[in-house]
Amino acid sequence: MRQMQIKTDANHSTRRTVNHRGAKAGSSAPHPLWYKLEIANDIRCASDLEEKILCQCQKLAYTDRDLFALKLAIEEAFANAVKHGNKMDPHKIVHVKYRITSKRVDVVIEDEGSGFNPAALPDPTAESNLQQCSGRGLLLMRAFMNNVVFNAAGNAVTLTKFNECPRHNPRRVAFG
Repeated sequence: MRQMQIKTDANHSTRRTVNHRGAKAGSSAPHPLWYKLEIANDIRCASDLEEKILCQCQKLAYTDRDLFALKLAIEEAFANAVKHGNKMDPHKIVHVKYRITSKRVDVVIEDEGSGFNPAALPDPTAESNLQQCSGRGLLLMRAFMNNVVFNAAGNAVTLTKFNECPRHNPRRVAFG
């Protein structure tokens, strides 16, 4: 593994670890790289993370709709990690792993908090919650991602988005 320090601005830094993996046995194609980041527990760092991921997705012809969905879900998951998981503690870190292929994006965002049970969250669409100022992040992530999975502890979320570009994910259509 190779590590390098990336400065995001004068006050914040991000350490990136690039995990180089070999090819599958019997295959000449390498695994997609997992990029690992340790990001300061600061909501302002979300835009740097989004930019890194979206820039790579644009190069792989992800649709504008995909890019919007990824930006929204990453922003919500990162904000939840900073605010709810790490409780805005400046000494804590948000751990991010991501990999991008022409067919899919996987992003894992993990905080250093004790976690939570996503099933125990109140329904943001219930009448009693419609006037609440918050509580819709998970609903939005689930609406815009193909898959949203929490680890058993509830302090890490994996977001998966498939590329909707027909060139990369052709859909079979049956005519009858």
